[in-house]
Amino acid sequence: MNTERKPRILVVDDSNTIRRSAEIFLGQAGYEVMLAEDGFSALAKVVDFMPDIIFIDVMMPRLDGYQTCALIKQNPKFRHIPVIMLTSKDGVFDRARGQLVGSDEYLTKPFTKNELLAAIARHWPPKSEAHASVQGE
Repeated sequence: MNTERKPRILVVDDSNTIRRSAEIFLGQAGYEVMLAEDGFSALAKVVDFMPDIIFIDVMMPRLDGYQTCALIKQNPKFRHIPVIMLTSKDGVFDRARGQLVGSDEYLTKPFTKNELLAAIARHWPPKSEAHASVQGE
């Protein structure tokens, strides 16, 4: 019996176009996808959906991607979840800021289907099964 499953993906972006593109690309690849339009709804969905990988836009109203990533990574129950920052800003400062808040990778928009799938492949399956015990609490 094959116990390997596809990861659950959360895509957080205030752009409906980006959310829909990611949903289509990931859906075609067989992934279970959840969408959020801002950091606040993303935090609620992290708790409810327990995604395996999170793609999050840097620039969003109210709670930006850096703040949202920092809140996710500060929580011991969720810090193992890879967070991939999505942005059109690809500067050294932006990448450094992403690393400071705990992001695992940086993907520049607009992204292709192959770039999105390659990013998932770099983080799934998890390198360590240590997170499995955290999820079971």
